[in-house]
Amino acid sequence: MKNYFDVLRKCPLFNNIRDENLIEMLACLGAKEINYKKGDTVLSEGDKAKYLGIVLKGSVQLVRVDYYGNRSILTNIEPPQLFGEAFAFAELESLPVDVVAAEDTKIMLIDALHIAHPCENACAFDRQITANLLYIVANKNLVLHRKIEITSKRSTREKLMTYLLLQAKASKSNTFTIPYDRQELADYLGVERSGLSAEISKLRNEKVLKCRRSTFTLL
Repeated sequence: MKNYFDVLRKCPLFNNIRDENLIEMLACLGAKEINYKKGDTVLSEGDKAKYLGIVLKGSVQLVRVDYYGNRSILTNIEPPQLFGEAFAFAELESLPVDVVAAEDTKIMLIDALHIAHPCENACAFDRQITANLLYIVANKNLVLHRKIEITSKRSTREKLMTYLLLQAKASKSNTFTIPYDRQELADYLGVERSGLSAEISKLRNEKVLKCRRSTFTLL
């Protein structure tokens, strides 16, 4: 775990936790590290919602597949972000999504029961963890709001441009790299890949943007 201290220090779950307390805290929480290959399922839809995860290396995607097999990417999660905490603390009987490794990835999994029901030692960091979780959930709500803002647009062009403008604003630059390839971007926006590719080509011809793979420049 010491190899990933720099990542853990930046994880919002551990805000205001002293370095000397971090190892003790992770042991108390029963944290475990697991490696996944690209495409591996970290958590499966239908599994009991009991774990929250921290991405130490690589990235994961929250994916929903509907009755007809249509795939939708809800979000991409990179170090040092968390996933699964809302489902776990809502005590859902089963996960409504798959969590899939988008590349070779290392994850730290923590059983949410260890946080929801503090240990008998009454560790000093229990209250801080609860406060940190409230902060995380609030920020996840903002992310969800942005996703709704994007997918509520009517046309593929509107969805794409809304997403790209938000990415440019977040990166504070007209040139930025997104965490999706073409198919993944289509799945995130909820559109057909062919339609998305056609719109990107039109926007290039209209000199609205330039792009190479996952790197875009808004003109």
